[in-house]
Amino acid sequence: MQSAEDAEVSEWAEGAHRNAVSLAAMFGLTSERYSKDPLVLLPGLQNYVDRLPLDEFEQSDWITLHTDLTSYLGDLLVLQHGAAWRKLADQSSPIGYRYVIEVEGLDGCAYSVEPYDVVMEEFENPPIEIGRMIANAEAVLHVTPNVG
Repeated sequence: MQSAEDAEVSEWAEGAHRNAVSLAAMFGLTSERYSKDPLVLLPGLQNYVDRLPLDEFEQSDWITLHTDLTSYLGDLLVLQHGAAWRKLADQSSPIGYRYVIEVEGLDGCAYSVEPYDVVMEEFENPPIEIGRMIANAEAVLHVTPNVG
């Protein structure tokens, strides 16, 4: 039997996926095509973000963009790397918890990242680069080879 917390996390993950699929549909991609390879959305999404009048954004515009990019990033990590959403207690958060993505890295250890924070970091270091955002999350999760 699924616990209330597990049900809440499942609902969160499904909402992120639905939002990402809606973004993909906005760019003419089917749910199946997006789910098979979420990176197919990257070029269109980057072009879209590049053309946004960010200097004219109201707070609600920033919230919408943040939600969309957080959903896409989290969903991509789930689809590409077999990651899973988790609810993590955090007393420093206004709501007492955070939703994070957790996955086993290439070294066999478990890692987590909060997509919300990764997107916020992009906002603080313009221009917003979707590929960099993904790479930053993947580096934290240790899911790509460390070449160097």
